[in-house]
Amino acid sequence: MFLEGKRVLVLGGTGSLGKVLVRRLLAASAGTPKKIIVFSRDEAKQHYMRLEYLNRKGSTEETIFNNFSNLLEFRIGDVRDYSSVASAMKDADVVVYAAALKQVPSCEYFPIEAVKTNVLGPENVIRAIREMNLKIETVIGVSTDKACKPVNVMGMTKALQERVFIAANISAPQTRFVCVRYGNVLASRGSVIPLFHDQIKNGGPITITTTDMTRFLLSLEKAVDTIYAAVEFGAAGETFIPRVPAANMVDIADALIGTRKIEKVIVGIRPGEKIHEALISEEEAMRTVRKGNYYAIKAMLPELGSMNGEKPALVGEYSSGTEVLNAKDTAALLKEHNLMLDQKVEFEGEMLR
Repeated sequence: MFLEGKRVLVLGGTGSLGKVLVRRLLAASAGTPKKIIVFSRDEAKQHYMRLEYLNRKGSTEETIFNNFSNLLEFRIGDVRDYSSVASAMKDADVVVYAAALKQVPSCEYFPIEAVKTNVLGPENVIRAIREMNLKIETVIGVSTDKACKPVNVMGMTKALQERVFIAANISAPQTRFVCVRYGNVLASRGSVIPLFHDQIKNGGPITITTTDMTRFLLSLEKAVDTIYAAVEFGAAGETFIPRVPAANMVDIADALIGTRKIEKVIVGIRPGEKIHEALISEEEAMRTVRKGNYYAIKAMLPELGSMNGEKPALVGEYSSGTEVLNAKDTAALLKEHNLMLDQKVEFEGEMLR
């Protein structure tokens, strides 16, 4: 029960991943935390998240009363602002950096904004630990497959985020910094499946970038499992990678369309997109080991990255184009996660329940 009695701070806690992580923390499957702090800059999202956990459909502002004495505490702040980050971190034991600017085209048009959230935000976390001599045990940085061999601004900033956190193991050795990296999260905000759902409900067409595009797919629950595995088993400087299936975008579209007469239109790759994503590059494969159902990439820095005589778990890159589910198995995966439109699945905004 590695989170028993811990004070857990979730930066970006009102996002798709943050909300599922908070629900899992409250379920106490890894121990009962002493405090769960949700930190974000969106007061509306915090308000509705608070109402959800109070099991109330509506209220006035008095629901915020006693906020700081509750198990689940909400804090308004911005990861770009050092003072608000430092204030939230004062008494934390475990910090999860789930804040992100993650829309690929948006990051291409506003790259400096991506740098502020995805790179300078993590540096604020590390700076607070160093300058305030905080006794934080573990920091988990949440990254993306786009950080592997990045070709777009989002991936570039996430790759830098990983390096910033990993190097912090040397500059702030009292804290263990570990990263997690995974692919597309099923039904998360901005992902393709909610888009396909909307397009089908409106009678089509479904827009597909290119017929051979593939992506790794995992549920929000599996994403949280990866964070939990990193907290429990991760060594300083490691990057945890879940072993997950990949699917072709056309197969996903066909599975969701089913027998409906919906047209598919090829619209071309968006700015900064890849045809296939990689979770582990060929260079990283040489310093990758197996840890249960996960891969762990050892740090490049010699102070942190020793293989300790272990043989690499991979001989080449771990790509979404290498082992792709067939159409039948893709449909089965979507059905398993209640994502077929024929199933009576309820969504809360962008998030799969």
